[in-house]
Amino acid sequence: MKRREVIFLTVALILGAVVGGLLGEVFGSFLPEGAVKTLFTQSVSIGLKPFSIEVYAISLTFGLMVKINFVSVLMIIGVIIYFRWWYL
Repeated sequence: MKRREVIFLTVALILGAVVGGLLGEVFGSFLPEGAVKTLFTQSVSIGLKPFSIEVYAISLTFGLMVKINFVSVLMIIGVIIYFRWWYL
């Protein structure tokens, strides 16, 4: 796989997750209460909570959280299927 294809796949996966999460929240806000609304709006946070290191004059903060919902998983799967169909 070429470097350009790896960069494209990485950016596409990130954008798919972000757009999928946004669409899930938007669609979920219009749905009536029930199992489908829960499926669209419930998300799982994965990652490292922010933590700080303070040394005399420098303060560093590290952390990364990824919030994934059902629609973002569908978008990621769609990106992977598209990539396999188009590039492989």
